[in-house]
Amino acid sequence: MLGTKTFAMIKPDAVEGGHVGDILQSVTTAGFKISALEMTQMTPNQAQQFYAIHKERPFFNDLVAFVTRGPIVAAVLEKENAVADFRALIGATDPAEAAAGTIRKRYAKSVEENAIHGSDSNENAWIEIDFHFAEKSQF
Repeated sequence: MLGTKTFAMIKPDAVEGGHVGDILQSVTTAGFKISALEMTQMTPNQAQQFYAIHKERPFFNDLVAFVTRGPIVAAVLEKENAVADFRALIGATDPAEAAAGTIRKRYAKSVEENAIHGSDSNENAWIEIDFHFAEKSQF
């Protein structure tokens, strides 16, 4: 059902920092059910596809290099109003502007290394879920 699922990706900086468990605890404490979870490493080609919306932006190559430098944790989360509630939980892209208690305020290093990705719309949630999990399961 539209609006009850979202996609989350714990990025390499947070994995490297040992924050996966704490981030997942924050997610479940906020009332999300984790219905799929996988640690993987994206290839440059996969990262280019995933972030294709940013292809023309000057930071695109740095983004691809960052997200492919180490493992990520991909997840499907479920909750009513999943996209908006998860965006509120993760906080602003710039951790300096993120609200106290948000995931990015606690774990992000910078705008570039911001610990976590969350879908920005219901439509993109399904696209991102399909990108990471379509071959593994049905959602």
